[in-house]
Amino acid sequence: MTPDSVVSTLSAAHIEANIASLSQLLIDCVNDGASVGFMWPMTGEKAHNFWRGVAESVAREERVVLIASDTKGNIAGTVQLIVKQPENQPHRADVAKLLVSPDARRKGIAQQLMAYLEQLAALRNKSVLTLDTATGSGAESFYQQAGWLRVGDIPAYALMPDGAVCATTWYYKHLNIK
Repeated sequence: MTPDSVVSTLSAAHIEANIASLSQLLIDCVNDGASVGFMWPMTGEKAHNFWRGVAESVAREERVVLIASDTKGNIAGTVQLIVKQPENQPHRADVAKLLVSPDARRKGIAQQLMAYLEQLAALRNKSVLTLDTATGSGAESFYQQAGWLRVGDIPAYALMPDGAVCATTWYYKHLNIK
């Protein structure tokens, strides 16, 4: 992470105010091949609709959205913590949509976002985190280096943005809550 970057939490109103930048980040990542639920062509309309839905979910306190931005307010990355879980899983949360701009990768942004997310999860008494990623992606080695434990793969789980079938690998991490 560059010294001039900071991680912060976005309210629903902040998501709406930054929807153009968040949408461009999503478009850039999908166009670069990120398997995050979208197919090519990735349009501004799809991205805006996605972020509007995220803002509504944040307003309902179902999830928390973090961003990494520079001192000029440019958003370089984002990640979400989905805290709304079934009644019998109050201690668990899901991690979703870790996105780092292709131009900002390999600068520690993902590490900083995930470290902040884990601290936030622990403060909310979430001791078990889960996530999934495309099998064989660069994200797999990132998560393993960050202490996430691989559960296994589900073949033919999703499609890459270009339509190719891909497997998905599931991970979990236990947090030490005091």
